[in-house]
Amino acid sequence: MKQEPPTHPGYSGSKDAQLKRLRRIEGQIRGLQRMVDEETYCIDVLTQVSAASKALDAFALGLLDEHLHHCVAQAIEDGGTDAKAKIDEASAAIARLVKS
Repeated sequence: MKQEPPTHPGYSGSKDAQLKRLRRIEGQIRGLQRMVDEETYCIDVLTQVSAASKALDAFALGLLDEHLHHCVAQAIEDGGTDAKAKIDEASAAIARLVKS
């Protein structure tokens, strides 16, 4: 059963910083498009792909950290079955990140 999201996501306190990071990543992706359009040397493009991937991974880990500290911690504090569901949900998200 899908869990109802909290009224405020864990990242709501850092929304501006999160958006700034995503805009930076978006710029990296546009840079990759430009490199391909300009027929940049393959290894240079791959180096930038690696940098963009690492930036996106860092964003995901930061978001996961905020989720654990806000959403999961709140569910544990509230008790009940929601706590186990939030922990299971976080574990599944971690597994998806590790596989990617």
